[in-house]
Amino acid sequence: MRKLTRRPAVAALAAAFLLLAAACGSAASSGKITLSVATFGEFGYAPLFEQYEKDHPNIEIRSRVTDFDTHFKSLATQLAAGRGAADVVAVEEQYIPKYIRANDKFVNLADYGADKLKQQWAPWKWAQGTSGDYVFGLGTDMGSLAMCYRRDLFEQAGLPTDRKAVAELMPDWTGYANVAARFTEKLPKVKFADSAGTVYTAMLNQSPENYFSAKDDSYIADRNPSVRTAFQLSGGLAQAHETAGATTYTQAWNVAIKQGSFATIACPAWMLTQIKEAGGDAGSGKWDVTTVPGNSGNQGGSFLAVPKQSAHPKEAYDLAQWLTAPAQQKRLFLSDGILPSEPSVYQDPQVVAHTDPYFSNAPVGQIYAASADKLRPNYRGLHDADVRPEFGRALGRIEDGSENVEQAWADAVRMGRDAIK
Repeated sequence: MRKLTRRPAVAALAAAFLLLAAACGSAASSGKITLSVATFGEFGYAPLFEQYEKDHPNIEIRSRVTDFDTHFKSLATQLAAGRGAADVVAVEEQYIPKYIRANDKFVNLADYGADKLKQQWAPWKWAQGTSGDYVFGLGTDMGSLAMCYRRDLFEQAGLPTDRKAVAELMPDWTGYANVAARFTEKLPKVKFADSAGTVYTAMLNQSPENYFSAKDDSYIADRNPSVRTAFQLSGGLAQAHETAGATTYTQAWNVAIKQGSFATIACPAWMLTQIKEAGGDAGSGKWDVTTVPGNSGNQGGSFLAVPKQSAHPKEAYDLAQWLTAPAQQKRLFLSDGILPSEPSVYQDPQVVAHTDPYFSNAPVGQIYAASADKLRPNYRGLHDADVRPEFGRALGRIEDGSENVEQAWADAVRMGRDAIK
């Protein structure tokens, strides 16, 4: 359902590179310390690496960029083998519960002073990457949510186009579903949302618990009203043919954006770049951004961690600390739209004042900063990455007409439970 890649990467070449890198490790080149950094998709780090190498002549940085699935499959293999992992690895939020328990595989960054940096991050972000005195990773971005919508399609459907009026039209997800029905009645050939999965994910990310209990990590998908409500509403949109069935980041999704096949998408800050790339010049000025129904929620966000197999853990930590420092987070937002996870940065006047001409000059800095301030922790269980895809596939079956909402719900609950056995 959800592939979090900031920009597409070429997996075949990257996989070949990983095999070579596994043999090379962190070998020094020309007397320099060589540090490798592995990310899923581009994190906007290339110019930062150049700057760091310039400021640290004894350091050479090698970037490993793969797609989401390749990155995490490779990391699991490398950790199990005890070799081949990069010196600094990016870990996305859904994998944090799993890897934070593998403290025999990762350096406790508190050993290098990371525990003194706690105030740098939003409290929930810091807590997400720590366990007691153990600091697993340093937070990079976060994915506080907004709602991207097509102004031209809203106008054709006789709906308000002003971003404040649009937000007032759908303050919650019930309001969103009501607007979807009105939109579809006027423009039956255009879908209101890209996919049921995107709506479902946004709703679920506004809940403090998802598939597992924060108390004991037990499976609660079948009795958590937040999961049931999100599934029924998003599945209802699919059953009413109000979603395009275009799974995020697929070629079908790119084509749907380019052709204007749907009118709304719940969008974290990092998604704006992908919408621009898919829509091209023809989409400029047609899109806008407003508050997401429910006012907040987080989708995505990562941490930089240091595997114990690194030959240079102190230098790797120093690089990770620098990459996640306020100055670099601010630079990444202004250049790539990657939302900082540090209040001092996303509340910075220059960040708050940032607008995006592609999205009708929407005050994206202000919108995402306000959403970030309302974020609350969202518990991800140890097996979240195993269970979550089953519910996405179930929603897909509603979209293709092979199951109705109730059938898909029953199958998702059962398959989710089976996934953790």
